[in-house]
Amino acid sequence: MTGMTSSARPFLNRRLAEFGTTIFAEMSALAVRTGSINLGQGFPDTDGPEEVREAAVRALRDGRGNQYPPGPGVPELRTAITAHQARRYGLAFDPDTEVLVTAGATEAIAATLLALLEPGDEVVALEPYYDSYAACVAMAGATRVPVTLRPDPEHARFRLDLDELRDAVTDRTRLLLINTPHNPTGTVLTREELTAIAELAVERDLLVVTDEVYEHLVFDEAEHVPLATLPGMRERTVTIGSAGKTFSFTGWKVGWITAPPGLVAAVRSAKQFLTYVSSGPFQYAVAEALALPDSYFDAFRADMLAKRDLLAAGLAEAGFSVFRPAGTYFITTDIRPLGESDGFAFCRSLPERAGVVAIPNAVFYDHREAGAPFVRFAFCKQASVLEEAATRLKALAG
Repeated sequence: MTGMTSSARPFLNRRLAEFGTTIFAEMSALAVRTGSINLGQGFPDTDGPEEVREAAVRALRDGRGNQYPPGPGVPELRTAITAHQARRYGLAFDPDTEVLVTAGATEAIAATLLALLEPGDEVVALEPYYDSYAACVAMAGATRVPVTLRPDPEHARFRLDLDELRDAVTDRTRLLLINTPHNPTGTVLTREELTAIAELAVERDLLVVTDEVYEHLVFDEAEHVPLATLPGMRERTVTIGSAGKTFSFTGWKVGWITAPPGLVAAVRSAKQFLTYVSSGPFQYAVAEALALPDSYFDAFRADMLAKRDLLAAGLAEAGFSVFRPAGTYFITTDIRPLGESDGFAFCRSLPERAGVVAIPNAVFYDHREAGAPFVRFAFCKQASVLEEAATRLKALAG
């Protein structure tokens, strides 16, 4: 019996060759190997509301969702999503034609980009960006055109240059890929910035895909404004939401899109050949979660705000320059005050030096040098874990 013949051609196709294993897998393995506190990957270390977990158990026991759910999602969840959008933002959607449930926001992004893009199309995305954006644009055969959010140290935030955004749009631009609240920088785009984006989309007749999975995690004076609420945007916008970040059940992988019927039909055409359907019993539980009273969302935000401030203070004390996020559950830091400039090398050495794992922001950039000195920490952990991480990081200041 002969062994497998070696192929002169690599197994992984050219479009995905640049991506390889995600940085999250590498850093999570490093955390396990070194016994470090993992502030790299963005998942909570405690479960969400007990009544939501019990709703999933009840659905399992009652036999709801144990077989294939309907392709667009179970009616109860689609109705709950439309009620949420109407109550929060005054956006009216038809649960039968304008909602599609997906396997998390990651599949929503993949299905949307695979459905809407042709080879040669350009996608303008805000850099740094969640790593699946680049991979999905590549799988669709399209070209990503990054517009970089620049650090604004005076206001301890990252800022969008609207002129740079306008200049990035060409005759080949098919869509704008917007993320607010923004991962990894924690920037929440203002109503003025979003209005300018909307005017550009209308003027150039562009589709807009907006990732709003952190919609319930905005802090201080920041306000989450869905792009679909702005003039001319309802008919051209695919809005992506997710239960994982809002209810702390990231393993359930329940996401969704809301969009006009034509866009939903297009995305569903791609989605049905990815997972077909998923998360049956969990869909019923998320329907109940979305109907929780405002007190849940307010308490969730207040808890994350306290954790943000706890970790931000610890990072500042350790010598980092801290960009205090207006949203999400990540803090971006600048390592140059520590005498460092290479985020990759810093993050790979941090577990040995301080027993903490973080993520180098450069992985979220096409322009790696623009992200080189920035490192991201997640604060969606128990307060005791964050306090211990802050104590360990003081070793850097010493």
